[in-house]
This record gives sequence, structure tokens and C-alpha cells, in this order.
Amino acid sequence: MKLVFLIGDSSVGKMTVGQELMKITDLRLFHNHMTIEPVIKVFGYYYGKAVSRMREIIFEEFVASENYGLIFTYMWAFDQKSDWDYVEHVTNIFRKNGADIYYIELVAPQEIRLQRNITENRLKHKASKQDIENSNQRLISEDKNYRCVSNDGEIPFENYIKIDNSNVSAELVATIIKERFSL
Repeated sequence: MKLVFLIGDSSVGKMTVGQELMKITDLRLFHNHMTIEPVIKVFGYYYGKAVSRMREIIFEEFVASENYGLIFTYMWAFDQKSDWDYVEHVTNIFRKNGADIYYIELVAPQEIRLQRNITENRLKHKASKQDIENSNQRLISEDKNYRCVSNDGEIPFENYIKIDNSNVSAELVATIIKERFSL
């Protein structure tokens, strides 16, 4: 069993890279909006407790399955202890079942992420991003309020790589990840 954490800022390309990585490996993709969007649709707003419980069930059932591994996308605020705790919690669910864990951080500047924020693929899979003006403002606000790019040497994990995917296709990034970690 494998867990691939795709981490990075909003609109950096986590889901798109995950989609491409799924095409060239036996990994399954669980992008963060797969729980966010249904919760927003049911409740009419983001309800974190419901999102967390849904993810927990999926993680627990996935590690009990015969699947090869899971790609999970996550916007990690490195300046928030609660995010560090959450990553450790998810890691432990998989690790206690013998999984190998990989951490891939994607980075790109805000101007590129604002362009990616309105791509057809993103809007198709993330209904809450379809109000582009609001989504752009949220991205800018998150950049001001959270640090979602790690400092050099901050990530202590053995199986970790940081990729600046500003001018690199999602297909190439997926290939780099696959080859680097022999997925």
C-alpha cells in the first residue's frame, strides 16, 4: 500500500497532477474537493467536521482494501500546527497498515495559480470555484493569511520532493514523481 500526499497552494495543480499520476500508475486519486463539494452542496456552506469525517471513512476503508495506493491532495498551511497534526494523523492511518508514504510539494507563483484557477478542468471538478471573482479573492486572501509553501529543510520526511511546476506540464510532473519514487 502507498500513500502519495500531493501538497501545495490553492490552484497549484495538485488535482491535475494527481489525475495524470493516476493514469500512469495503479494509484487511485482522492482530491480534497471530492469531499468538500458534496458537503457544500448538502449544507450550503463548507462544514469542516463533515468533510473530516467523510475523509476519515475513506482513508480507513481504503487501507483495508487491496488497492495499490492512494493519491491525496491537500493544501497544507505550514504555519498552522493543526495542519501538521492532520498530515501526521492521515500518515499514521496508512503507516499502521504498512503503507509507504510519499510527499510531493508543488509550488508556483500566485500569477500562474490565478491563471490555473479558471481552467476548464478545475471548474469541472470544483463547483465551489465557479464563482471566479470570489475564488480569485479567496486565493489571494489565503496567500496573505497562510504560508502554504514550505521553507527549505522544513519537511522532515525521507520520501519528499518539492517541484516548481510553474512551466512544467502536469504529465511531466507525474512522470517525475513516478520515476523518483518507483511508483
